[in-house]
Amino acid sequence: MALLNRLKEYRARLGINQQDLGKLAGVSRQTISLIERGDYSPSVTLAIKIARICGVTVEEIFDYEEDGSNE
Repeated sequence: MALLNRLKEYRARLGINQQDLGKLAGVSRQTISLIERGDYSPSVTLAIKIARICGVTVEEIFDYEEDGSNE
């Protein structure tokens, strides 16, 4: 299972860097980088904050992909 995201794309639309988005969301630049690379799944609260900053729904940025099992 993987949480896919389009955060880099939406951040670029805003014209801000990882540091700026981190400040707006209350997290570090490193956290934004990890999310964009898919190495870190944000909490529900952080995902909502990021979506609000970008002016979109959580589902427009984040997408959950199952690993093919039925569980």
